[in-house]
Amino acid sequence: MAFGITRKELMEWKKKVKNGEIAFLTHFWYDPRFPEYHSVTKVGCCHKSRLIQWGKEYGLKEEWIHDHRQYPHFDLLGKYQLKILEKNGFEDHIIRFKLKPQR
Repeated sequence: MAFGITRKELMEWKKKVKNGEIAFLTHFWYDPRFPEYHSVTKVGCCHKSRLIQWGKEYGLKEEWIHDHRQYPHFDLLGKYQLKILEKNGFEDHIIRFKLKPQR
């Protein structure tokens, strides 16, 4: 279940994914399988081959793609999430979703 985003943000992500863009959406999230994580970043693109190629740049495996019919995407957690958000200039996501320890 997603928390901390607006419907508008979700709809913008879906639109970008459907348009073939590499789109990022970070939100608060809870899954008992991963109690150490409090957020996830979904990186999607409707052109699966483009998404696969993008993922290879970061060491992401093709089989990690959630093959959702309209919105194929990677779910980024932990070290992958922080590293990829930093490399793609999403400092606002890092701050908003408290992905770096506070000093």
